Amino acid sequence: MPALRWIAARIGGALLVVWIVATTVFFALRASGDPLEAILGGPGSQASPEAVEAARREYGLDRPLVVQYLLQLWRVSTFQLGDSYARRESVVGLIGQQLPSTLLLAALALVLAWLLAVVGAVIATSSRGIAGRVVDALLRGVEVVSTVMPQFWLGTVLILVFASSLGLLPATSAGNDPASLVLPVVTLAVPIAGFLAQVSRDALLEADAAPFATTARARGAAEHRVLLRHTLRHASLPALALSGWAFGNLLSGAVVVEVLFARPGIGRLLQEAAMARDVPLVIGAVAIVAVLYVAVVVLTDAVELLVDPRLRGPRPRVLRAPDVAVGS
Repeated sequence: MPALRWIAARIGGALLVVWIVATTVFFALRASGDPLEAILGGPGSQASPEAVEAARREYGLDRPLVVQYLLQLWRVSTFQLGDSYARRESVVGLIGQQLPSTLLLAALALVLAWLLAVVGAVIATSSRGIAGRVVDALLRGVEVVSTVMPQFWLGTVLILVFASSLGLLPATSAGNDPASLVLPVVTLAVPIAGFLAQVSRDALLEADAAPFATTARARGAAEHRVLLRHTLRHASLPALALSGWAFGNLLSGAVVVEVLFARPGIGRLLQEAAMARDVPLVIGAVAIVAVLYVAVVVLTDAVELLVDPRLRGPRPRVLRAPDVAVGS
């Protein structure tokens, strides 16, 4: 039964997120202007009044706004997202063409962020003496700077240094060539890595001082064995719980990175659709991203349950004042 409640709560949360996102996007786009501009070729179109009226009837824009909103919700709930106003192609097909590129970019950035965070946390907690305190202070400074670093600024600096000045890496990222992925992945990963490193370092210090680590050392276990078999696993839990949030952050950051590096993907598609007030394409893309975000959060919750057996047991009873009085 707890598992069924857990699954029902996650599904309910996912549906709520998709509904909020679809509703917000629909009314925001309608408030920004008439979507007929996208259908008829943009603001400069010279469509006749007869053509405008025919297009309005064809796409159901002559119906009351509430009816249009309910029809859009029905399309999202049944994944019948219709055709793009501007591109005259299936929304599902357009998203399917661009989504793999964005998922690859976000997945590689999350892996790199995790590697940087773990390596930084291990170095900071393993350093001893005056040199160790200096290293720890430097790493803390790098973490703080990286978390507040805007992605568009970091990406621009990387392009100027590694593409324009040194000529080591391409400035554009048109495909999945490993060299063309380096700068976009680093741009996305660095801010997330700084945040994960802060959480991982604090958790690693706490796990290193825990009784199970002391017991392992008392039994003669070497430091690297204590780190790999005990403390690192416990220290990964807080950062692991944040991976769902980090993945959602990476998907939203992909909009900036894909535009900056002229890279195809769902972020660039979304930006172009929003500029053209392409309502079906924007709502479809945002709904798919929201579903992916919730799916990743659920997946990280499940992995957290597998890694930490304490989370699968009954929650400890909270002691209240009368309990404490009786116990004492």
